[in-house]
Amino acid sequence: MGRRTSTPGHTGAAAHRAGVERLLASYHAIPPSATVRLAKKTSNLFRARAKTNAPGLDVSGLGGVISVDPAARTADVAGMCTYEDLVAATLPYGLAPLVVPQLKTITLGGAVTGLGIESTSFRNGLPHESVLEIDVLTGGGEIITATPDGEHSDLFWGFPNSYGTLGYSTRLRIELEPVKPFVALRHLRFDDLTELQRAMDRIGTDRSHEGVAVDYLDGVVFSATESYLTLGTQTDEGGPVSDYTGQQIYYRSLQQRSTDRLTIADYLWRWDTDWFWCSRAFGAQNPRIRRLWPKRYRRSSFYWKLIALDQKYDIGDRLERRKGNPPRERVVQDVEVPIEHTADFVAWFLREIPIEPLWLCPLRLREPGPAGASAVRPWPLYPLEPKRTYVNVGFWSSVPITPGDRDGEANRLIEDTVARFDGHKSLYSDSYYDADDFARLYGGDNYSILKQKYDPDSRLLDLYSKAVQRK
Repeated sequence: MGRRTSTPGHTGAAAHRAGVERLLASYHAIPPSATVRLAKKTSNLFRARAKTNAPGLDVSGLGGVISVDPAARTADVAGMCTYEDLVAATLPYGLAPLVVPQLKTITLGGAVTGLGIESTSFRNGLPHESVLEIDVLTGGGEIITATPDGEHSDLFWGFPNSYGTLGYSTRLRIELEPVKPFVALRHLRFDDLTELQRAMDRIGTDRSHEGVAVDYLDGVVFSATESYLTLGTQTDEGGPVSDYTGQQIYYRSLQQRSTDRLTIADYLWRWDTDWFWCSRAFGAQNPRIRRLWPKRYRRSSFYWKLIALDQKYDIGDRLERRKGNPPRERVVQDVEVPIEHTADFVAWFLREIPIEPLWLCPLRLREPGPAGASAVRPWPLYPLEPKRTYVNVGFWSSVPITPGDRDGEANRLIEDTVARFDGHKSLYSDSYYDADDFARLYGGDNYSILKQKYDPDSRLLDLYSKAVQRK
């Protein structure tokens, strides 16, 4: 085992223990009749939740990297540590998490309990698959350590996609992988969705294209006749690099050039500056406005604050009413469909839902599984099939509401269609499933057994109440 090291930005073991003690004290201060929640001001969730006057869990001491072991290629990380801080702590060692979700303020604990994804997912799976062990504050008020084959292995496998309904992570030990200083990009254009699907399947399986290794793979669909796959290859070779934190916009570069080059840090955060393309809703992509927009506010966390203000004061719908337009339904979702259905699903979406662009990210569960696991197992609360390739399709915007439609009409239609294509939907945003369908898709009896064992007094919300009923 290599020596664990601390650098600026690491909290250290003593500070972490103090943070855990404050967390436990705050748990015991919550009245037994009140639902236990986190006391945090920010979130990357897009679903509303009921207000409460009860105190929340104090997670203020759980926001950093505890230690990095460069020899073992592991890190011990507090549950509320953001990927921005985690990456800053690992890159000096030439290491990075196996999957780094696209937005800087996503937390490691959030990505594990809520499912993260990125362009390494075709070879590294999802963030929870590189977790070696995890400390969880359960609904029963105790902190337990869960490992793949230990006493609490059921919680280890059942924790992903539980969204804080089985407990909250206080520490995670994760695998890291070596990374090189630069990423060379190739943008391949496709005029046909079926050809795009075939190429994505082939490249993801071969992990190479035209004899060159592919370390990162994702894509963007602008229309049925214009889409791109971006192939990233790590490299030590120096030279000029692009900068998309200023006036240039990353996703537009896909349409403007066939090759590109970024530092590894700028590649990992290439989507954050403009929240993929969602910054256009605030005018931040207008060149005149962009020149005046402070650079420190060109990041997803600031755009999220604007979204929160819109939700609180109904700003968007008020402006639409002034223009004589109907209110709009928020359609902010990520779904997984089997790769063989990707072209058909995207074609359906482009016909039925007036939103573009769409993000594509292929993924495949890791083999043979996390270190220490005895066999490849599906994760019961989000049962993607082992040895099967899926494609995450992300779309984040809104559509006009037609008078007479049910609440969430577009989202309901998407849910039905995803199920018809044998896919799954993430639960970070609005969901409309009935209780039976939800149980069938998201754990069923497996979840009920875990809930009874680790939250016997129902101190935490259950998954259906939280994800669908917005409690």
